[in-house]
Amino acid sequence: MDLLLKNKQAFVSGSTAGIGLAIVSRLAREGAQVWLNGRTQERVDAAIAEIKHCDTAANVQGVAADLGTSEGCAKVVRQLPELDILVNNLGIFEPKPFEQITDPEWEKLFAVNVLSGVRLSRAYLSGMKERNWGRIIFISSESALQIPAEMIHYGATKTAQLAVARGLAETCASTMVTVNSVLPGPTASEGLSEFVGQRPEEKQMWKEFEQDFFKNARPTSILQRFIAPEEIANVVAFVCSPLASAINGASVRADGGVIKSIA
Repeated sequence: MDLLLKNKQAFVSGSTAGIGLAIVSRLAREGAQVWLNGRTQERVDAAIAEIKHCDTAANVQGVAADLGTSEGCAKVVRQLPELDILVNNLGIFEPKPFEQITDPEWEKLFAVNVLSGVRLSRAYLSGMKERNWGRIIFISSESALQIPAEMIHYGATKTAQLAVARGLAETCASTMVTVNSVLPGPTASEGLSEFVGQRPEEKQMWKEFEQDFFKNARPTSILQRFIAPEEIANVVAFVCSPLASAINGASVRADGGVIKSIA
């Protein structure tokens, strides 16, 4: 299926690894011109090289900036004054008992997970409306709807993303601009993926860890395995597409069935 993304200008925050990198790669394969992002030039260059190694025709560039700060977001906007597609993927997490989460830790998670997307969306939304086409996507999490007791501050930031995305979508009524959230379920991180690729005995350890995780930590999962970043990227690419014009203000689940509610 042609997603009609050829020559669209896209930016994916926090995208030198994991889900973000998979989204960059998927959009590039669809013919979009994509800018990826990391905090250091070294990470950015390595990510670009990884994508081009697999797809020499990929039109991928990078911006090194810490988007957890207003200065980092301003740097991106200066370098990329107009965008067709903004994917707010940047996010951090840290398991920690609620009683031990300090004010600075709360503030850091909100600065990175929420304000980065707020600042970038604020910078690009008006231009999208003026051109009457655009896509803004927040990469949230199933944790937005099922707050994990072991990292309440993370869950709160993911819920906040849903609220921001829905509110922005309301401002785009009667336009061809859409704002949505995508909610991944438990996904194989960069570290987990590296672990899988090791020796046979380690692969067996991985299989046991995965089985234990879905038995005890996420028993409601229908998939009963970690989702590959590429599977999330496929969903995001479609939501970015002109073909998804009827999806607006939505929280699109790609959670493997972890969330049991149907509402």
